[in-house]
Amino acid sequence: MASHQGRYVIIFNGEIYNFQDLRAELETKGARFRSESDTEVMLAAMELHGVVPAIQQFGGMFAFVLFDRLENRLHLVRDRLGEKPLYYGWAGDVLLFASELKALREHPAWRGEIDRGALTLFLRHGYIPAPYSIYSGIRKVLPGTVVTFQLGASRTEPTEGVYWSAQQVTEAGAAEVLSGGETELLDDLERLLRQTIRREMIADVPLGAFLSGGVDSSLVVALMQAQSTRPVRTFTIGFDEPEYNEANHAKVVARHLGTDHTELYVRAAEALAVVPMLPTLYDEPFGDSSQIPTFLVSRLARRHVTVSLSGDGGDELFGGYDRYFLARRVWNLLRFVPRRGRRALASAIRSVAPTQWDSVLRLAGFGQWPRAARRVTGDRLHKVARILSVETREAMYHDFMSHWRNPAGMTLGGIEPPTALTDPKCWAAVDGLLARMMYLDLVMYLPDDILVKVDRASMGVSLESRAPFLDHRVVEFAWRIPPRLRVRDGRGKWPLRQLLRRYLPDALVHRPKMGFGVPIDHWLRGPLKDWAAALLDESRLKREGYFDPQPIAQKWAEHQTGSRNWHYLLWDVLMFQAWLEAQ
Repeated sequence: MASHQGRYVIIFNGEIYNFQDLRAELETKGARFRSESDTEVMLAAMELHGVVPAIQQFGGMFAFVLFDRLENRLHLVRDRLGEKPLYYGWAGDVLLFASELKALREHPAWRGEIDRGALTLFLRHGYIPAPYSIYSGIRKVLPGTVVTFQLGASRTEPTEGVYWSAQQVTEAGAAEVLSGGETELLDDLERLLRQTIRREMIADVPLGAFLSGGVDSSLVVALMQAQSTRPVRTFTIGFDEPEYNEANHAKVVARHLGTDHTELYVRAAEALAVVPMLPTLYDEPFGDSSQIPTFLVSRLARRHVTVSLSGDGGDELFGGYDRYFLARRVWNLLRFVPRRGRRALASAIRSVAPTQWDSVLRLAGFGQWPRAARRVTGDRLHKVARILSVETREAMYHDFMSHWRNPAGMTLGGIEPPTALTDPKCWAAVDGLLARMMYLDLVMYLPDDILVKVDRASMGVSLESRAPFLDHRVVEFAWRIPPRLRVRDGRGKWPLRQLLRRYLPDALVHRPKMGFGVPIDHWLRGPLKDWAAALLDESRLKREGYFDPQPIAQKWAEHQTGSRNWHYLLWDVLMFQAWLEAQ
């Protein structure tokens, strides 16, 4: 679309939720509109205010490319939290940009050399963090950033400008915490979430919500239903395996809130049928196996609605992950143990095999408490042993968030580049390990794992997913909540739980957190065994020349015997191998 005066031309993907407010303001200043489109409002705002001042007024999820005819500049812009993707890079003398890598691959000048540094990061984390991509010379626009090319006769390098900084928001929030009482804080948060959800419920197509029965999605649905004149459409999928099934709890929550609820129990064959689609769906290697249930629930929702709201972001903003508290306990232990003592303790833990630790833990009574048994396992104790040698809190969390511990040694020719987890310049100056972990997840794990997973799965079935917790006003408010009100009694998300108690009885609010997963560990020993064995064949790995086959073969053999559970690590390699085969 071109702006009225003809200066700007835009290609836009996403939604500007506050465009009606912006439109009303622009009309008071003489702007006239020919359509009901948020894109036209964006162009008018940029003509009136300039590019960056206008972007700072946009509330929503977006990726867009703006050509400035007057200045002969091209601006590539991504939303604040990274909900929408945007890739760019040079192919010879041609500047390419797109929302998907598969679009870039269609250009005649495309070469597509694999970036072995990015591949090491993939083995480290199970995803490739921005600004890197799996291809050399192709980058992702960072969240909250404008990448500008001055176009001309020769190839030029871009400039990058940050219009919204998670680091600055985090530091400012920690420095200016809210001073009111608990009730006042909860009322303000509820008012803000209501406004945000009301705005994101505006759609000219059928709308619903994902409902897992957890705190985040239940609160979003509760606030939707409270502002709706008809039952909200809600969707969940269930599994026959009890440790992976949240459908029963979601059904009870839906019944209490009065939603129009749809659930689908997925059999293993249906979930396994998704696996061959993953390389095309995710466009570059992606190792979070919850991609499978995310796709299935998206497909279920799309049969009934076109837009679906989710609870994504609640864990990162309000301290919801169990690993935060496990990491804090480990760090508190490390602080008081001399380095020599740490090494001795690590050696003692490693002297007992993970399977033997599992037996010891069962004898100690951990099996009587399922939540504790999920948290404390032999594999996790061995991971703690690794962490005992770290020097800083950030280094400890980096280890917590690592899959393969030495990915550069695994990847032939690979050198691991810096990320937000390893570059001190990217760390927010905030007190407390919990705040540091939440911040690091906000700038890396959330945009590069969680939001990639949801965006590709939902868009793969033409479903638009919206995340109210990621409205920038909610993010800025969350960082101003005093730490004592964010976490209580060793549990995170205290404000969200308190708000949910206004809509649900305590029995439905206070329940152990469950992951959103599928039994990949069992499948690799059963129905996926032949598929995986072919992709991990040692002669094949040697021929392709990306990985050292020996450690992969060792972990595959140990996983098959059941002596170790290596499905996280093996799934990363399998997702790269399947992606490579699909190329």
